[in-house]
Amino acid sequence: MSKAPTPTPAPSHRRKPRLSRRGVIGAAGAVAAGTALAPVVFAATDGSGSTPASGTEPGTTAETFPATRAETATGTGRATTAFAASYVGVRWNGTQDAAGIRFTDGHASPGTWQTLSGGCATVEGGGTALVPAGEATAYEVEAPDGATGVRSLAIDTTDGPRRTFKVPSEPTRVRGVRYLSRPAWGADESKRFKDGKVNSPEQYYPLQAITVHHTDTPNDDPDPAATVRAIYEYHAVTLDWGDIGYHFLIDEAGTVYEGRYSSDDAIPAFDKGGNVVTAFHTAGFNSGNLGIALLGNLTDTGPTDAAKASLTRLIKVIARFKGLAPEATITYTNPINGVTKEVTTVSGHRDWLQTDCPGRTMYELLTEVRATASR
Repeated sequence: MSKAPTPTPAPSHRRKPRLSRRGVIGAAGAVAAGTALAPVVFAATDGSGSTPASGTEPGTTAETFPATRAETATGTGRATTAFAASYVGVRWNGTQDAAGIRFTDGHASPGTWQTLSGGCATVEGGGTALVPAGEATAYEVEAPDGATGVRSLAIDTTDGPRRTFKVPSEPTRVRGVRYLSRPAWGADESKRFKDGKVNSPEQYYPLQAITVHHTDTPNDDPDPAATVRAIYEYHAVTLDWGDIGYHFLIDEAGTVYEGRYSSDDAIPAFDKGGNVVTAFHTAGFNSGNLGIALLGNLTDTGPTDAAKASLTRLIKVIARFKGLAPEATITYTNPINGVTKEVTTVSGHRDWLQTDCPGRTMYELLTEVRATASR
């Protein structure tokens, strides 16, 4: 297996998880009644007048996050990394079945072959997976017979050199639901660029549907922001999507994360005209379809009460913002090619494509989520 390493300093310690005040979902500011919200009030900060840190722009505070480190390898066989990897993303062309990975060290069952599952992500003409690496420094990939274009990416989002971000001084809100803006979870905006250009230029269409996902990553995550950064790296680089595939993500504490970049107008997921930016979460049905992903695996375990509450509130806000009925049956029409699909306004990933996402347990709860979001 050949590889193209990205040299970086070796870590001296593991980063301990932290929970800032921006990572707490506010109970205040419950959603007001009404059928639509103007974009200007869809997103806002609390505005209590905190003084920004020296050297930052007004309204921002300097916060540091570890830079994401990644090393790419091509082909099958053994690869080593210069750092302890949190995840390894893999992609190949060919059949989706019979691919595997094993780690030499770390905490992810070293020496044991794991079958690769696509989880939530899907790619045309091949397979893909994001696998927890348990701080391994070496791994081996096995591809299906006849597979081509095998690529893997070892990712570390916890111990890289510290980088400073300009984070909003006050918690940002979506009408009562606090969310972490992209700078507030350490999104490196350079990941959106390729060969000096935006890899996936923004496109906007009227919102028709909302799709719920799970990320198929480990539950009881000690550092969910680091996992969000890993998913970002995997989607933007390994899958070449140019950005994270979801519009919003929600962790087990109920913290909401802004996903796909939409613009610099402080309105997450939408442009100033109220159209939703196209993301990459439901292949073939992305335009006009907003994706919300819950962190974790929700196949046998349901979401936490906090995560389900945040999901429901967020859906309620977005539905009112655009005048959608969460329980209605609609005919989604792809604005790009005219392809149609009959779905519920709020649906699960499996309603669109052949996948287990958002997990059996979460999928069974969608009826309850729709009903509560409709009240």
